[in-house]
Amino acid sequence: MKHVYRIENLGCAACAAKMETAINKIEGVASARIVFMTQRLTFEAEGSEMERIEPAIEKAVKKIEPYVKLRRG
Repeated sequence: MKHVYRIENLGCAACAAKMETAINKIEGVASARIVFMTQRLTFEAEGSEMERIEPAIEKAVKKIEPYVKLRRG
């Protein structure tokens, strides 16, 4: 299942690349892509795993840029 999030306060493309790499390492995430220009995170994961995956993504993102916020859509 495809999930799309807006990323607010994303500072640079290098940080976006680091986040993308970290998210792709999370168990249950089939693939993830962050486009810095559009401030969007798109990833593939099973809907039943989202309760576990969503907090893991949030943690990975905040470790790189603490002020970033993720919003669905």
